[in-house]
Amino acid sequence: MLDIPRLRVLRAVVATGSIRASASALGYTPSAVSQQLATLQRETGLQLFERSGRGIEPTPAGRTLAAEADTLFEAFSRVERVVGDLRAGRVGSLSIGYFGSAGAAWLAPTVAALRAEFPDLRLELLLTEFTPADPDIDIFVEEMGVERPGAVDVHRLAEDPYLAVVRVDDPLAEAAVVPLAELAERHWVDNDLRQGACRQVLLNACAQAGFSPSFVVETHDYRTAMSFVATGIGLTVVPALGIGELPEYLTTVALASPTPVRYLSLAVKKSIARHPAAQRAVELLEGLVRAANPELADGP
Repeated sequence: MLDIPRLRVLRAVVATGSIRASASALGYTPSAVSQQLATLQRETGLQLFERSGRGIEPTPAGRTLAAEADTLFEAFSRVERVVGDLRAGRVGSLSIGYFGSAGAAWLAPTVAALRAEFPDLRLELLLTEFTPADPDIDIFVEEMGVERPGAVDVHRLAEDPYLAVVRVDDPLAEAAVVPLAELAERHWVDNDLRQGACRQVLLNACAQAGFSPSFVVETHDYRTAMSFVATGIGLTVVPALGIGELPEYLTTVALASPTPVRYLSLAVKKSIARHPAAQRAVELLEGLVRAANPELADGP
């Protein structure tokens, strides 16, 4: 049986790259850290570190063991949270991750229903768009060729097409649908903070249409970008879910050839998939997509 504290020391040394820094972080002496590592090597029969100059360097075996230990410590953290919940009289907890436009559209009614049906449930809401986190349920934008890490069940939630947002007096406003290539010579207002999946969907579609957008203003969110469109400085292209309620002087136009589309999904940890609150959260989110946004729903 491997010793848990020694695995914790291993992870710290691999993460910091230093015995001294690990000792400081863990509250040990450097000699105690060295002894723990030496004992762990004897227990496993593996060479976990090797000398590198005046320090040490983890071997491939050491890095692999430290990475595998992450799952173990995640499970321990969950047990510790359960203990805390039980001590406080709660019956469980559920964390939900989300990105901005999904949170604005779907999170409030979902949380309200969960609180009504599970009054003793502790809910934790995590904006995962900019801050990495590991929620029990995560609403996310799929990235082409990227699989979700960890033991999770993934549910396709919606297809979210992008729309051009223009002024009502813009010549494009009269069209029901516009080929994306017709926007090639127009001025664009940027609306994305980072080079993430949402931006890449749009850039890939523009590349298929044979051009790269001409951004004349850089903003970091959809609402601000649309306020610039209202001034006449340019147009912006936004996923349908991010449009919300438009001012009367703005309108949207569908795009084609190709239509940029982002795919929205739910990742549910297998370890919590049978939790009644987790199952209900998935039902609520899927129901909201079908009822409030039928044009986004993937399937019946």
